[in-house]
Amino acid sequence: MEISKMTAKKICGIIVFAGAVFFLIWNYQAVGRALSFVWGILLPFVIGAVIAFIVNVPMRSIERKLFKDQQGKGYARILSMIITLLLVAAVITGVVLIVIPRLGETIKQLIKSANDFLPKFKVYADDLLSDNSPLKAQIDSFDIDMSKVTSTITDFVKNGAGSAVTGAFSAAKTVISVITTAAIGFVFSCYLLTQKEQLARQATMLTDAIFPEKVGEKIKYIAKKCSDTFSSFISCQCLEACILGLMFLVVLLITRMPYALLISVLIAFMALIPLVGAFIGCAVGAFLILMESPVKALIFIAIFLVLQWIEGNLIYPRVVGGSVGLPSMWVLLAITAGSSLMGVAGMLFFIPLASVIYSLIREWTYERLEKKQCLESANEEAPPG
Repeated sequence: MEISKMTAKKICGIIVFAGAVFFLIWNYQAVGRALSFVWGILLPFVIGAVIAFIVNVPMRSIERKLFKDQQGKGYARILSMIITLLLVAAVITGVVLIVIPRLGETIKQLIKSANDFLPKFKVYADDLLSDNSPLKAQIDSFDIDMSKVTSTITDFVKNGAGSAVTGAFSAAKTVISVITTAAIGFVFSCYLLTQKEQLARQATMLTDAIFPEKVGEKIKYIAKKCSDTFSSFISCQCLEACILGLMFLVVLLITRMPYALLISVLIAFMALIPLVGAFIGCAVGAFLILMESPVKALIFIAIFLVLQWIEGNLIYPRVVGGSVGLPSMWVLLAITAGSSLMGVAGMLFFIPLASVIYSLIREWTYERLEKKQCLESANEEAPPG
């Protein structure tokens, strides 16, 4: 039996693919090291692409509203980018300047309270030991060899000095690496933002040159759907955080809680992390209120649980889930899976990703059902044999 050229090409492709998979499995350690090396090189550019994508959401709105007739032109694009970056920096700086000083004051107050408490505890311990002679005798029976303790401490300091110096150099190297990566990523994001239309055209031309027309159109369709879904998710995530912060501000002002504005801003900022971020703000807020009044701290926790239930079950699935076209059940599933696999970043990434996958599967299912229905209709209308 003769084998056609198309069949022979498919067989050769399968053999090459199987050989490549076997090679990767057999040399998985070397492949892992190579991927780690490549990822280290690409990391600044990946960070830059993520920054550019996030900043592009508000920048696009600013450019559309402030420069209606000059969209995409040099000075309009640069001014829009500068305004957006300044707004983002102002929000982050404002949150830091509001939260950090208050936390510092609370920690100082806690240390002062501890210093006032320790002498009282010492007097109480002395009274307890004086009334409990067996316990005091047992404590006095402990024999501590101070020379041995001193020798142990000296050896630890000698051996730890070199480790401390090595650790300091390692920490400095890590800090420099992080700063360098962030700087490269920021500069790369600025290039992406100023030349996004040109890059989009180049990507389209490259896709058309490599893939057949049908495959290329499908790739461009999926890319556009991913872009629209992720942009909508970022916008609605920020909107949901603002709604939650406003809810807390109104309720805390009505109940006359201390630090109402501070806690509301903190919870709104932390709520950018889906579902669990607000709990971090709750812990900080409860700690701040605890220094004022333990009873009010308990009331605040109760208020938080009620508002968080409303936000998690009513507002979040509808605002964010509706924006990405994902049912509430799948939003919760995506958050759970993303947090298990990639932590906080996974929670932010998996919701729009799950939405894209859900949408593509739904479209494929409807298309298959429509074809199947048409085929069955054609078979029913066809005359018998």
